[in-house]
Amino acid sequence: MALIKSISGIRGTIGGKPDEGLTPIDILKYTAAFGKWVLEKTGNPTIVIGRDGRISGEMVRNIVASTLQSIGIHVIDLGLTTTPTVEMAVAMEKAGGGIIITASHNPKQWNALKLLNHEGEFISGADGELVLKLGNQLDFDFAEINKLGKLTLDDSYLQKHIDAILNHPLVDKKAIAERKFSIVVDGINSTGATYVPYLLKALGVEKIELINGEVTGNFAHNPEPLPDNLLEISNVVLKQKADLGIVVDPDVDRLCFVCDDGGMFGEEYTLVSIADYVLAHNKGNTVSNMSSTRALKDITLKHGGEYFASAVGEVNVVSKMKEVKAVIGGEGNGGIIVPEMHYGRDALIGIALFLSHLARYGKSISELRKLYPDYYMSKNKIELDAKVDVQKIFSGIQNMYKKQPINTEDGLKIEFDNEWVHLRTSNTEPIIRIYTESTSATTAENIAKKIMLDIRELMKQQ
Repeated sequence: MALIKSISGIRGTIGGKPDEGLTPIDILKYTAAFGKWVLEKTGNPTIVIGRDGRISGEMVRNIVASTLQSIGIHVIDLGLTTTPTVEMAVAMEKAGGGIIITASHNPKQWNALKLLNHEGEFISGADGELVLKLGNQLDFDFAEINKLGKLTLDDSYLQKHIDAILNHPLVDKKAIAERKFSIVVDGINSTGATYVPYLLKALGVEKIELINGEVTGNFAHNPEPLPDNLLEISNVVLKQKADLGIVVDPDVDRLCFVCDDGGMFGEEYTLVSIADYVLAHNKGNTVSNMSSTRALKDITLKHGGEYFASAVGEVNVVSKMKEVKAVIGGEGNGGIIVPEMHYGRDALIGIALFLSHLARYGKSISELRKLYPDYYMSKNKIELDAKVDVQKIFSGIQNMYKKQPINTEDGLKIEFDNEWVHLRTSNTEPIIRIYTESTSATTAENIAKKIMLDIRELMKQQ
C-alpha cells in the first residue's frame, strides 16, 4: 500500500491501514483539513468537487462530500467529469476551492484528492504543507445541526466546458468539419469516453470510433498514455483506415495522438504541435517543465518567442507561465495549458486546437509530424522502497558526473553535448523517474541504461 502527499495532492492505493494507503480515515481528515484551509483563506464556504470513472470514485466522493458538509461547507458536485472541467467550474462558480477525485494516469487501485484554490488552480506547495499539518493534527471543528453545508448536483458543466472551447478564437470548427475526419478515440473506461466524443461532435466530426467506452474504472490497459499501452488503438486506426487516434488519461488532462499509419505522434509533440499553431497566430513566450523535449524551444525560437523551463509539476509550470506571460505552455506528458481557458492542463482544448491546426494544414497527421525536429526521449523509472535514501543516490550520481553541467532545481538534470538526463522522484508514485533525450534513439536508451545501472549500484551500497 502507498500514500503519497505532494504538490499533486493526496494520492494512494485504496485500502490498508491509515497513513499507509488511501483509507476512509485519510480521506476524511485531509478533506476536513482542506475545507478548514479554504474557509480560513477565503471565507468562502463553497467547494466544487468532481470525479473520474474509477471503481473507488463513488465511495471516495461520498466521504468527501459528507465531510465537507459536516464542517459547514456547501458542495457543488459535478459528478463524473474531468479535471479541467472542475478547474473551470471553481472559477465560474466563484467557489472557495475545489477537489478532484482522481489518480490521473495511475492504475485502478489508486485514487487521490487533487486540491484547487479559489482560482481553480492547484494549491501551492506551502499551502499544501499547511493542509497536511491541519490534517495530521486533526485541527478542525465539525458544524452543529443548523450549520451543516448543502449538497448541489450540477451536470451542466460538460456543455459549459465545450461552449468555452468552441468560443476560443483559434478553434476553427468550420475547417474541422470540412475535413470530414475519421477519428478513433480510446476512452480508457473513464470520463474521456463521454467528454471526447461529445466535443468531437460539437466540432463537426461525424466519423467517431470509440473503444474502451464503458465508464467502469476497469481500465482496459495501463492508463498512462505511453506507446507500449496504445497497441489496441494503433491497430484500430489501421483497421478503420482512420485519419488519427485520440488518447486521453482517466481524468482527461493528458493528450496524445496516433497517426494514420498506426505510429505514435509522440506525447512530447502534443504540446510542440499545438504551440506551433498558437504561436503562428499569437506571438509570445512558452513554458514546459525541464523533463520535456527541446523541440518546444526550437519551435518557440522559430516564431520569435522565448522559451522557459520550470520544475516538474503543473503548479510550477503555471507559476512560470504567469511570470513570463507565456501564451501557451504545459508538460511533455501531453499536458496542454491555454491561459485564455484556464491555468490547468486540458486535453479537450488541446484536441480542438490540434484538429484546427491539422485541418488548416490540409495534409495527414503523419506528414504534420515530419514538420517538427526529431528528438528521441527514453522514459524509465526505478521503484523505491522505504529504505532508500534518494538524496544520497542523487549526491552519488552528481559526484560521478561532476564534470558535466548540472541543474539541481528539480531533482538532478545533467547536460551532455547533444543530450540530457533528468532524474527526479515522482509526485505521484514511489519511484525515481529517469528521462533522457537525444537526437538518436539508441543514444537516449544507452544513456538511460547507464544511469539506471549507476543508480542500482548506489542503492546496493546503502
